[in-house]
Amino acid sequence: MSFGLLAGGAVAALFASGISPQGASVTDVPTEKIQVTINTVNGSGCPKGTAAVAVSSDNTAFTVTYSDYLAQVGAGADPTDIRKNCQLNLGVHVPQGFTYAIASVDYRGYAYLEKGAKGTEKASYYFQGSADTTSRTHDFSGPYSDNWQTRDSTDYSALVWAPCGVERNFNINTELRVNAGTSPAGSTSFMAMDSTDGSNNTIYHIAWKECPSVR
Repeated sequence: MSFGLLAGGAVAALFASGISPQGASVTDVPTEKIQVTINTVNGSGCPKGTAAVAVSSDNTAFTVTYSDYLAQVGAGADPTDIRKNCQLNLGVHVPQGFTYAIASVDYRGYAYLEKGAKGTEKASYYFQGSADTTSRTHDFSGPYSDNWQTRDSTDYSALVWAPCGVERNFNINTELRVNAGTSPAGSTSFMAMDSTDGSNNTIYHIAWKECPSVR
């Protein structure tokens, strides 16, 4: 596995300890259970019934799991298989008096890329009605045959918070793409973000903040 993919480990440890990367204290997590539901799902990477969402028991994260999310190129692949995408519209209900932001996201999957082939994972998310979109792209090069993991983190000072007192849907757009490049003729390369056992899920880590008191 590429050593570059492990760079987020230190950031992960900071969030696990309850401290933001800038040393600012993180607001106590609300005890009331948050609710996250899938309102709509579209895209070739997440046919109906193949995407699921679950909230962690401690309200610090929610996960999205895909069961049919795979892009491939080469022998046995259709021309449209080189790019797969998924657009999720999530309804998020948080306890009164709190707002939240996405502090970091862990993406996981498996890739098999022949020498000369390339793979790309791209993701963006935004709150309904907001012009602030967070977007990241990660590239992989063959030869590669392993699980892959990437982490997108946002500085605490740059977090985009959901508006207080108003429920706004949360939109997630992801994409996988593979390119045969100079790989051997007749070979197949692929990149997947799917999971049959729930281990390769996408984890959205949540930062919390109390809303200003209304007087």
